[in-house]
Amino acid sequence: MKKWLSLLCLLCLCFSPSALAESEWEGQPGRDMLIDRIIETGHQLFVKANGKLQRAHYAGDIYVCKNFTVHVFNENCNDFYMAEFPQAKLKVPNNLPKDQCKPYSYGYCWEDVSAADGNPFYIAAQFLYDDSLSKEQNMEKAMEFMRQVQRGDYFQMTAKYYYGNGAHSAIMISDYDPATNKVHWMDSNMAGEKRDGVRYGKVQYDAEKDISWWADAFCKKTRGATLYRLRDDIMYRSGEQ
Repeated sequence: MKKWLSLLCLLCLCFSPSALAESEWEGQPGRDMLIDRIIETGHQLFVKANGKLQRAHYAGDIYVCKNFTVHVFNENCNDFYMAEFPQAKLKVPNNLPKDQCKPYSYGYCWEDVSAADGNPFYIAAQFLYDDSLSKEQNMEKAMEFMRQVQRGDYFQMTAKYYYGNGAHSAIMISDYDPATNKVHWMDSNMAGEKRDGVRYGKVQYDAEKDISWWADAFCKKTRGATLYRLRDDIMYRSGEQ
């Protein structure tokens, strides 16, 4: 009798709803699922940090701002692929090197990696300060840029603002809200401090600011920002390939 009960339990596990759901999703559109997983991974890191600053100093520290956004992507990307390039391993491109950013400051964009080489993102919007326009005109363009924010967008900027001066990376966790004029995001190391010469950064989740706050940060000479958006043809596959 125990033998049959054990067999029955095994069969129930094999054909559980979660297993069936995974099988049913194989080869189906997965862009929203990947975004959900990325955001959930960021939330888990936020909860794990429990309000305490995390080391964000060395090249391998996942709490450095760009490292954070890459880490939450890498933790989830193996279960997804691009329909047009199914064999390409998905990756987040590195920031464009400083000497290639000129005449703009380092940090406003990524390297131009093709989809065929694994880049599942495209530029959804970009702002670069235009010296031929007035400060007010540039600000209008910067605000319009921020109104294009969508959930799951990877945000890259070079800015000078309250928390720092230089490049910063974040992930938007909801669409721009015209009712409040705000965006919500998650990131790491926007704010932080140095201890004995070592940088420690704060992990943020569901942080929110009026878009004028963001626009003012990068709406300066030689500065700018880019919104990167996942392609629509992201597909789901169960298990690492």
